[in-house]
Amino acid sequence: MVETYASGPFSAEQPTEAQRLRMLERFRDPDTFAILESLPVKESWRCLEIGAGTGSVTRWLADRCSHVVAADLDVRHLEPAATVSVLETDITAHSFPTASFDLIHARAVMCHLPARDEVVARALDWLAPGGWFVVEDIYTLPVGSSPYPAMNAYAKAAFESATARGADMQWGTRLPGIMAQLGYVDVHVETKPRMIGLGGLADDLWRMNLRQAGPHLIAKGLFTPEALDECLALIDDPAFVDVRYIGISVWARKAG
Repeated sequence: MVETYASGPFSAEQPTEAQRLRMLERFRDPDTFAILESLPVKESWRCLEIGAGTGSVTRWLADRCSHVVAADLDVRHLEPAATVSVLETDITAHSFPTASFDLIHARAVMCHLPARDEVVARALDWLAPGGWFVVEDIYTLPVGSSPYPAMNAYAKAAFESATARGADMQWGTRLPGIMAQLGYVDVHVETKPRMIGLGGLADDLWRMNLRQAGPHLIAKGLFTPEALDECLALIDDPAFVDVRYIGISVWARKAG
């Protein structure tokens, strides 16, 4: 059986996945909301949230726009409302009518989709003229970039596992050029290195990622229990600091 995101270490079946998603939302929401607030959001806007998770961005949009479609592979953590439609679907296989939305947003999802380039192309058709597509993704640093051997071992295992299921954890830097070639205009890019070892949500989220993904990678023979223990011990070490990935956000609009 070919592994997919839905059957991997961050599937909805993982007992701590809802907790991890809420932690991710608390960590990323301030940056997300700052980008969305920079756009000319109108009450009349129709929005699509790709990979809605537990719904924090959906709720933010619903408070400001006329309607939001919250789409995800698993919608157990999402609640429909007067201005929110919940859609359980694989976005790579789903289709919307032309000019359905004024804003499309996707966070921490596009790099995991084997057909990510095709979704970016189809999203341009789903947008109304002048509509915006906001993609927040990551760029994982090359294997070997950490001074900590255990972190390099985890990076190598995670990279191999992601690649096997069709993900590209370094795709984010390609996105601005992809959007420009497709005909998006007003392309904006924002990057932010993500440090761990300073305490707070970043460390909590990384620790949760390790605890969910580590056993999965060990079972596949890509990682070892000793390396997992060492990674977790590093995060708890007051002297530890490391940059593990770069957050990259890209937003652009449809001409017109």
